[in-house]
Amino acid sequence: MACNRTVTTSDGVRLSVRDWGSHAAGHTVVLLHGLCLNKDSWNIQMAQLIRRWGNNIRIISYDHRGHGDSGNAPMQTYRIDRLADDLAEVLVALGVTGPLTLVGHSMGGMTALAYLGRPASRRPVEPERLVLVATAAGKLGSRGLGRLLGTPAPSMLYHLAHRMPRAGADEVVQFLTRPVSAALTRYGGYGDSAPKPLVDESAATINATPLKTKAGFLRALKDYDLYHTLGSITAKTTIISGGVDKLTPACHARELADGIPGATLIHRPTAGHGLLHEVPQVVTGAISSAIADGSHSGARDSVRVASPVKREERVS
Repeated sequence: MACNRTVTTSDGVRLSVRDWGSHAAGHTVVLLHGLCLNKDSWNIQMAQLIRRWGNNIRIISYDHRGHGDSGNAPMQTYRIDRLADDLAEVLVALGVTGPLTLVGHSMGGMTALAYLGRPASRRPVEPERLVLVATAAGKLGSRGLGRLLGTPAPSMLYHLAHRMPRAGADEVVQFLTRPVSAALTRYGGYGDSAPKPLVDESAATINATPLKTKAGFLRALKDYDLYHTLGSITAKTTIISGGVDKLTPACHARELADGIPGATLIHRPTAGHGLLHEVPQVVTGAISSAIADGSHSGARDSVRVASPVKREERVS
């Protein structure tokens, strides 16, 4: 049964957490949502995983700072490395020990990568498995709609939202971010075959995200770069990409697969950025495979070859 919790971070931000299952479960899955979304974006996966695994798993999802039911924070803390700090603190606060699978969509995947880029002494739990959905290790400002990040706009929006009085800032920033929000919902979110109710729900969540949250994280994404950490990742990794994703084009996924030792790439040619809703069975299947693999990895790990063969699956 799901338990709603609050975890207060070291800098005083209250994070809204949904914790399903018990400490005695054999495997913990932590679900990390994307920019301008919230923990509800994982509802389909949670329901499917619970039907499949029941009490054998524990599932944790939470709203990032400035998102959903979590508290707002100073704009200068809206950074990917701070989200990695939050993840570490959530794991400690909830007593997670492992086996652990981290699953991240978009900015959630970047959070997982940032966590794995921390020194081992600052990773309270070492994930055995990693599932990255529609995400990237960097170069966001040079590809797809991310090119908007390469313009002066993110810094301008940040300073406007940070310095102007609340009433004036909201109106100005809302006007300036309207094209970005439209791009997120219309072009970056879903492929043409996505159910309209899901598109509308995603658009409503994006539009409801506080303007300072949008402005803060957009500037942070401009400088985000974790390519240097990929080669050191030891978690068995699955990467899922969509062929019509304009926010994190498929080239990002291929570079992740090339950089992370032994990673598996699953590509859905007709899907967009909203893979959690467009192809939920593919995402849930990857998580279930990670859970199943983790349950009997001991014997196999003892005989695993030094350079596992990478495979790519194209799901039509």
